[in-house]
Parts: sequence; C-alpha cells; structure tokens
Amino acid sequence: MTRHSRLALALAAATMMVGLGSAPAAAGDGFYAQDQSRTDQGDARREMRAGNQLSLREIERRILPQMRGSEYLGPSYDSTARAYRLKFIKDGRVTYIDVDARTGRIINRSN
Repeated sequence: MTRHSRLALALAAATMMVGLGSAPAAAGDGFYAQDQSRTDQGDARREMRAGNQLSLREIERRILPQMRGSEYLGPSYDSTARAYRLKFIKDGRVTYIDVDARTGRIINRSN
C-alpha cells in the first residue's frame, strides 16, 4: 500500500468516525419528541381512566361526523392544555380541530 492510499484510507476512516460521533446527538433530538409524545399519550390514558376526560374514541365519535367530506389524518394530544388536535384535509387544505378533552367541545378551528 502506498503512502498516498494509506493517507486516503486514514482520512476516510476519520471522516466516518466524525459522522458516527454526531449521529447519537441527532438521534437524541428525535427521541425527545417521541418521548414527549409517549408522555402525553400516557397522561391522556391516565386522565381518561380517572374519569377526568373523554376517550379519544368518544372525541372522534363526536367530531368526525361534523367533518364529512374531509379525510381524517389523525390526532395528537397536548397534556398541558388537556386537548386533542384532530387533523383533516379536504381539497388540499388542512384543517385542525382542537377539542377540550374534558368536555368534548371544540375550542379552536384553524383552516
């Protein structure tokens, strides 16, 4: 192996190590969002079991009929606000419906 090829090999190995060194930090950033989502889901489940708020199924049962003609894209839950955000799309426009998890009332609608 020539000196030039050894230098190129060492440079490639060093570059790979630097790239690998930054990967856990980037992955860690994504895990925070996942962990927060899991925490919010757990909070929603606990509150529902305690009778403090409605289940997601009950919220959907109330809201989906009001959104006929729209495609339901799914929910998210905010444990701080104790509210569900239901996401819909129709004719390329996204609509968010924020629903109070305790009462099932719509608290905000954005187009």
